[in-house]
Amino acid sequence: MPDVHVPDLDEHDEGDRKAAPHTHAAASPAAIRPPRSRSLARIALEVALIATGVFLGLLGEQWRESAHRRELAEESLRRFRSEIVSNRKAIEAVKDYHVMTKKNVDAYFAADPKERQRIDVQLRGIQPAFLEHTAWDLALATQSLVYIDPQLAFGLSRIYNVQQEVSGLTSGVLQAMYLLNPTQNPDALLGAVATYYGDVVLIEPKLLEMYDEILPQIDRALGESPAKNAQK
Repeated sequence: MPDVHVPDLDEHDEGDRKAAPHTHAAASPAAIRPPRSRSLARIALEVALIATGVFLGLLGEQWRESAHRRELAEESLRRFRSEIVSNRKAIEAVKDYHVMTKKNVDAYFAADPKERQRIDVQLRGIQPAFLEHTAWDLALATQSLVYIDPQLAFGLSRIYNVQQEVSGLTSGVLQAMYLLNPTQNPDALLGAVATYYGDVVLIEPKLLEMYDEILPQIDRALGESPAKNAQK
């Protein structure tokens, strides 16, 4: 019989096993090393995510700051409205008395010295309008005016400047009342009163007009109905 050569499978398996580690060792670095394009894409994605997070953080901070500014402006406007309404009532309560007393004092000084003795000037005190300015002072302290519409802030500034003028006149005439003795020198006191009323009877109607002009503007800035607030 012819000889039959049977391959030794064990030899091949052993050779394969010996060769396998070299093949695996050679193939492993290439297999586990990510492609360069994939690495760059991952870096770009991480950078994009970080940039998006920073942008959203800044956007949120700007929104919070904007909301805080709106809150400050709204609070200031409400204080301004309440204070202006109070000051308006104070002027309305005394303006007619000021006009009437000014006429009496003017008639007294228009008469000659002999006739003055027969004129009885009814002076029931000065009755000044004490005007509040706390809302303005607080707005300056908190710098909330910068968050209010510039035109509206300008109107408020004009009002409080005129109010300051009235307050200055009131301080002057009250000081004169303490310095001048009405029993010893009544003409000097009446002269100070006449000067005071001569100014305030002109300023007070002007202030009332300014109040009536600014209040609807404040209501619009607050998003409220002027007619509804007029009933308050």
